[in-house]
Amino acid sequence: MSPHARKLRRILPALALTCLTVPALAVSAHATTPTTTPTSVSRADASFPTWGTRWIVHATSDINSPSVGMINQNSAGQDRITADYQVDTGRRVCEGSACSTFMAHITAPVTGFLTVVAVDIPEDRLPGVPVQGDPGGGSPTGSRQQTLERAATWLTANGGRPVPYSQSAHWRDGYRQDCSGYASMALGLPTPGTNTVGLATNRNLTRPIAMGELQPGDLVIDAIGNSNTRHVVIFERWNDAAHTSYTAYEQRSGPGTTHRTLTYGLNGGSEYRAYRPVQYGD
Repeated sequence: MSPHARKLRRILPALALTCLTVPALAVSAHATTPTTTPTSVSRADASFPTWGTRWIVHATSDINSPSVGMINQNSAGQDRITADYQVDTGRRVCEGSACSTFMAHITAPVTGFLTVVAVDIPEDRLPGVPVQGDPGGGSPTGSRQQTLERAATWLTANGGRPVPYSQSAHWRDGYRQDCSGYASMALGLPTPGTNTVGLATNRNLTRPIAMGELQPGDLVIDAIGNSNTRHVVIFERWNDAAHTSYTAYEQRSGPGTTHRTLTYGLNGGSEYRAYRPVQYGD
């Protein structure tokens, strides 16, 4: 990006980026191909200023993925970002005279992915920040790590508090605020989300596995009964080698989004079963 282009970008009216109902103005209407986020990356932790206002931070390196937050909400350049790696999506996103195919994984002030055109630098990618990921690789909706990252966003999405539970309401990202809407959000499925029975029976989405085979991002589902008894949680890890309990993300009545120890499906006679999202490719 030339210095001239950078100057043109910086003098664009700030109001052009303040309307959330027209996300293209915050560069979230350009289709991109999501990429598989690596579970470990070389870190740069480089800090950069931003420009404009109301930049949307996304859950994955896909600007059509759910929003996990926003920066520069009130005044241009109010926030700086800290980036540890960036991904080349292979698709150009432009804002004014600035264009880039890169999105940066940022760790501050919000954790998630931000298009590089939000950053006030002359280059079309962040200098000194390693490039990670494989454009066109993986599944259309992401990796196990992305599922867990998206699941974690609802723990604090409600002004630092969990998203409240509801079988009828929809959160600001468009997903239903019940357990299956939450799981659909974490998996990157279309809004408002698939119901619990669909998550268990649609073989384009999941396949049954043994409980002992659970890996991060898999689902544990009770698809029996009615809307008050069916339930789904997102498995994160086993708590011990004997598999007597596990830690999972859960959307439930009362506290809303939680991250806690569970034993669903581990006791004899349980109606809970384990399922593997087919998007992981294994």
